[in-house]
Amino acid sequence: MAKIIIKNEILEMMLYIWDSVHQKEKIADSFFLEIAENPDMKYLYDDEFTKESVRKVLSAISNRELLNKPTKKESRFWSKNMWMLEDLGFTNMMVAPVKQLNLDYLEDKLTKDEYEVVFIPGHVDECYIDDNKLVINFFNIVVDFFGDGPVKIGDKPFNEYIEEKLLSM
Repeated sequence: MAKIIIKNEILEMMLYIWDSVHQKEKIADSFFLEIAENPDMKYLYDDEFTKESVRKVLSAISNRELLNKPTKKESRFWSKNMWMLEDLGFTNMMVAPVKQLNLDYLEDKLTKDEYEVVFIPGHVDECYIDDNKLVINFFNIVVDFFGDGPVKIGDKPFNEYIEEKLLSM
């Protein structure tokens, strides 16, 4: 029977940042670096977007500054984070299905001993699959603003999307 670990530590750290920025509190760059250095963030990194990009963007947001000469991916990361700040109620609607996620029903259907489902604040891709790890871009979670429709990723219901990805691994 497979074990499924859901990791949302980075998302929790981002919630702290979004709330602190909303409350106009100062956040130390060391906190941004802690997020950037988390091994699960590595899926975002390339020549255009690095650990320094994460620190630079989050620092600019915290200081209410525009980015200086950003790359396309840095601009997208900045925009997505600013979107979270527009309405923390909406952000919390996106977070709720992550916090309530229970995949125990899948354990008998999976073939590997252990799986990880990780939520990160991405900039482009919907998800990353690496061996037994499914890394999901939190910003791609779609909720109905009025609360009537199902939570989705892409065009699929939230749990169905995750189930399909895990079963394909």
